[in-house]
Amino acid sequence: MTLADFVRQELNLTGTHLGCEHGVCGACTILMNGEAVRSCLMLAPQADGAVLNTVEGLGESQELHPLQRAFQDHHALQCGFCTPGFLMTAVAILKENPTPSREEVREAISGNICRCTGYQPIINAILQVSKKSMETEK
Repeated sequence: MTLADFVRQELNLTGTHLGCEHGVCGACTILMNGEAVRSCLMLAPQADGAVLNTVEGLGESQELHPLQRAFQDHHALQCGFCTPGFLMTAVAILKENPTPSREEVREAISGNICRCTGYQPIINAILQVSKKSMETEK
């Protein structure tokens, strides 16, 4: 059983989506020990003992994660299918580099596919949450 199937079927965390099932689209991206991974490319036993984070762990309906709020603010989602993968990728991006440039964000999300919004709103949302953006607003 893949890690994506395990997360969806056994843990009932259905925010992790399966798109291509070849690791190309990024819809199944989750964090494993803080690193973004394509859960469709891993077998569930490979995650034994690891700390897994899915989109369900980002925020609550009353208290959205700053990235979720920024995606909402910038209309960085339409159908929402790819959004969980983008959000988890963005968490990893900002953990690794809290002050990315527009080009660095563009490069970092290049492995995630969105067929609805285009990428500018997604990039803008990630940059809104970056520390660089927060420092500029002060």
